[in-house]
Amino acid sequence: MVLAEAKADAIIGKIKNEASRENDVKPTVVIAADTAETVPPKHHGKEDGEPTLLITCDQVVVYEGMIREKPSSEEEARLFIKGYSGGHAATVSSVLVTNLSTGLRKGGWDKVEIYFHDIPEEIIDKLIEEGMVLNVAGGLIIEHPLVLPYVKEVVGGTDSVMGLPMGLTRRLMEEVL
Repeated sequence: MVLAEAKADAIIGKIKNEASRENDVKPTVVIAADTAETVPPKHHGKEDGEPTLLITCDQVVVYEGMIREKPSSEEEARLFIKGYSGGHAATVSSVLVTNLSTGLRKGGWDKVEIYFHDIPEEIIDKLIEEGMVLNVAGGLIIEHPLVLPYVKEVVGGTDSVMGLPMGLTRRLMEEVL
Protein backbone atom coordinates (compact mmCIF):
# COMPACT_ATOMS: atom_id res chain seq x y z
CA MET A 1 0.00 0.00 0.00
CA VAL A 2 2.89 2.35 0.76
CA LEU A 3 4.24 1.83 -2.76
CA ALA A 4 0.85 2.58 -4.30
CA GLU A 5 0.66 5.79 -2.22
CA ALA A 6 4.17 6.83 -3.29
CA LYS A 7 3.27 6.24 -6.93
CA ALA A 8 0.12 8.30 -6.50
CA ASP A 9 2.08 11.18 -4.97
CA ALA A 10 4.59 11.17 -7.84
CA ILE A 11 1.88 11.05 -10.47
CA ILE A 12 -0.18 13.80 -8.81
CA GLY A 13 2.94 16.00 -8.72
CA LYS A 14 3.50 15.45 -12.43
CA ILE A 15 -0.14 16.13 -13.25
CA LYS A 16 -0.17 19.35 -11.19
CA ASN A 17 2.98 20.59 -12.93
CA GLU A 18 1.51 20.08 -16.37
CA ALA A 19 -2.17 20.82 -15.70
CA SER A 20 -1.81 24.51 -16.44
CA ARG A 21 -0.65 23.64 -19.98
CA GLU A 22 -3.54 21.25 -20.61
CA ASN A 23 -6.97 22.44 -21.77
CA ASP A 24 -8.69 19.05 -21.74
CA VAL A 25 -11.31 19.14 -18.98
CA LYS A 26 -13.12 15.87 -19.74
CA PRO A 27 -13.71 13.48 -16.83
CA THR A 28 -10.71 11.23 -16.56
CA VAL A 29 -9.57 8.03 -14.91
CA VAL A 30 -5.81 7.61 -14.91
CA ILE A 31 -4.39 4.15 -14.25
CA ALA A 32 -0.69 3.93 -13.42
CA ALA A 33 1.01 0.62 -12.89
CA ASP A 34 4.77 1.08 -12.74
CA THR A 35 5.96 4.57 -13.61
CA ALA A 36 4.58 8.06 -13.66
CA GLU A 37 6.41 8.71 -16.93
CA THR A 38 3.92 6.57 -18.86
CA VAL A 39 0.89 8.48 -17.59
CA PRO A 40 -0.30 11.32 -19.81
CA PRO A 41 -0.96 14.49 -17.82
CA LYS A 42 -4.64 15.32 -17.46
CA HIS A 43 -6.57 18.24 -16.07
CA HIS A 44 -8.01 17.90 -12.58
CA GLY A 45 -11.60 18.52 -13.69
CA LYS A 46 -12.34 21.11 -10.98
CA GLU A 47 -13.61 23.75 -13.39
CA ASP A 48 -16.41 21.71 -14.91
CA GLY A 49 -17.41 19.77 -11.81
CA GLU A 50 -16.34 16.44 -13.28
CA PRO A 51 -13.92 14.53 -11.03
CA THR A 52 -10.67 13.04 -12.20
CA LEU A 53 -9.67 9.79 -10.51
CA LEU A 54 -6.11 8.55 -10.28
CA ILE A 55 -5.79 4.80 -9.78
CA THR A 56 -2.41 3.45 -8.72
CA CYS A 57 -1.71 -0.20 -8.12
CA ASP A 58 1.11 -2.56 -7.40
CA GLN A 59 1.49 -6.28 -6.92
CA VAL A 60 3.88 -8.70 -5.31
CA VAL A 61 3.96 -12.46 -5.17
CA VAL A 62 4.38 -14.16 -1.80
CA TYR A 63 6.06 -17.56 -1.80
CA GLU A 64 6.98 -19.39 1.41
CA GLY A 65 6.66 -16.14 3.35
CA MET A 66 9.01 -14.19 1.06
CA ILE A 67 7.94 -11.26 -1.11
CA ARG A 68 8.87 -11.59 -4.76
CA GLU A 69 8.85 -8.69 -7.17
CA LYS A 70 10.03 -8.82 -10.81
CA PRO A 71 12.88 -11.30 -11.24
CA SER A 72 16.25 -9.61 -11.66
CA SER A 73 17.60 -12.26 -14.04
CA GLU A 74 16.70 -15.34 -16.03
CA GLU A 75 18.18 -17.49 -13.26
CA GLU A 76 16.00 -15.85 -10.64
CA ALA A 77 12.90 -16.26 -12.84
CA ARG A 78 13.77 -19.94 -13.28
CA LEU A 79 14.11 -20.40 -9.50
CA PHE A 80 10.79 -18.64 -8.92
CA ILE A 81 8.88 -20.81 -11.41
CA LYS A 82 10.55 -24.04 -10.23
CA GLY A 83 9.45 -23.15 -6.72
CA TYR A 84 5.82 -22.81 -7.78
CA SER A 85 5.94 -26.21 -9.53
CA GLY A 86 3.85 -28.64 -7.47
CA GLY A 87 3.33 -25.96 -4.81
CA HIS A 88 1.53 -22.70 -4.33
CA ALA A 89 2.03 -18.95 -4.18
CA ALA A 90 -0.11 -15.92 -3.47
CA THR A 91 -0.45 -12.55 -5.16
CA VAL A 92 -1.10 -9.44 -3.09
CA SER A 93 -2.37 -6.49 -5.10
CA SER A 94 -2.71 -3.02 -3.60
CA VAL A 95 -4.90 -0.29 -5.10
CA LEU A 96 -5.09 3.38 -4.18
CA VAL A 97 -7.74 5.61 -5.74
CA THR A 98 -7.32 9.38 -5.45
CA ASN A 99 -10.00 11.89 -6.40
CA LEU A 100 -7.82 14.66 -7.84
CA SER A 101 -10.67 17.16 -7.56
CA THR A 102 -11.16 16.70 -3.80
CA GLY A 103 -7.91 15.06 -2.67
CA LEU A 104 -9.84 12.19 -1.06
CA ARG A 105 -7.92 8.87 -1.12
CA LYS A 106 -9.03 5.33 -0.42
CA GLY A 107 -6.90 2.22 -0.62
CA GLY A 108 -7.07 -1.49 -0.09
CA TRP A 109 -5.51 -4.81 -1.01
CA ASP A 110 -6.56 -8.19 -2.36
CA LYS A 111 -4.89 -11.57 -1.91
CA VAL A 112 -5.26 -14.58 -4.20
CA GLU A 113 -3.84 -18.09 -3.65
CA ILE A 114 -2.63 -20.07 -6.68
CA TYR A 115 -1.92 -23.81 -6.56
CA PHE A 116 0.14 -25.52 -9.26
CA HIS A 117 0.65 -28.97 -10.70
CA ASP A 118 4.25 -29.90 -11.48
CA ILE A 119 5.59 -27.63 -14.23
CA PRO A 120 7.94 -29.49 -16.63
CA GLU A 121 11.46 -28.13 -17.17
CA GLU A 122 10.83 -27.67 -20.90
CA ILE A 123 7.89 -25.37 -20.13
CA ILE A 124 10.03 -23.34 -17.73
CA ASP A 125 12.74 -23.14 -20.42
CA LYS A 126 10.23 -21.85 -22.99
CA LEU A 127 8.87 -19.25 -20.56
CA ILE A 128 12.38 -17.99 -19.79
CA GLU A 129 13.30 -17.92 -23.49
CA GLU A 130 10.15 -15.96 -24.32
CA GLY A 131 11.07 -13.42 -21.61
CA MET A 132 7.64 -12.20 -20.46
CA VAL A 133 8.15 -13.72 -17.01
CA LEU A 134 11.03 -11.29 -16.44
CA ASN A 135 8.62 -8.34 -16.49
CA VAL A 136 6.04 -9.41 -13.91
CA ALA A 137 5.96 -9.81 -10.14
CA GLY A 138 7.36 -13.17 -9.12
CA GLY A 139 7.75 -14.22 -12.76
CA LEU A 140 4.14 -15.36 -12.45
CA ILE A 141 1.74 -15.25 -15.41
CA ILE A 142 -1.02 -17.79 -14.74
CA GLU A 143 -3.03 -16.78 -17.83
CA HIS A 144 -0.11 -17.58 -20.16
CA PRO A 145 -1.01 -20.49 -22.50
CA LEU A 146 2.11 -22.41 -21.42
CA VAL A 147 1.32 -21.98 -17.71
CA LEU A 148 -2.47 -22.36 -17.70
CA PRO A 149 -2.49 -26.20 -18.00
CA TYR A 150 -0.36 -26.39 -14.83
CA VAL A 151 -2.60 -24.20 -12.67
CA LYS A 152 -4.42 -26.57 -10.32
CA GLU A 153 -6.59 -24.03 -8.50
CA VAL A 154 -7.02 -20.28 -8.08
CA VAL A 155 -8.63 -19.15 -4.84
CA GLY A 156 -9.74 -15.59 -5.62
CA GLY A 157 -10.11 -13.53 -8.76
CA THR A 158 -7.89 -13.91 -11.80
CA ASP A 159 -8.27 -10.15 -12.41
CA SER A 160 -6.42 -9.63 -9.14
CA VAL A 161 -3.69 -12.08 -10.16
CA MET A 162 -3.32 -10.11 -13.41
CA GLY A 163 -2.69 -6.95 -11.38
CA LEU A 164 -5.95 -5.00 -10.91
CA PRO A 165 -8.66 -6.43 -8.65
CA MET A 166 -11.77 -5.01 -10.32
CA GLY A 167 -14.22 -5.40 -7.42
CA LEU A 168 -11.86 -3.64 -5.01
CA THR A 169 -11.09 -0.92 -7.56
CA ARG A 170 -14.80 -0.25 -8.24
CA ARG A 171 -15.53 -0.06 -4.50
CA LEU A 172 -12.68 2.39 -3.90
CA MET A 173 -13.77 4.52 -6.86
CA GLU A 174 -17.30 4.72 -5.43
CA GLU A 175 -15.91 5.68 -2.01
CA VAL A 176 -13.94 8.67 -3.37
CA LEU A 177 -16.76 10.03 -5.55
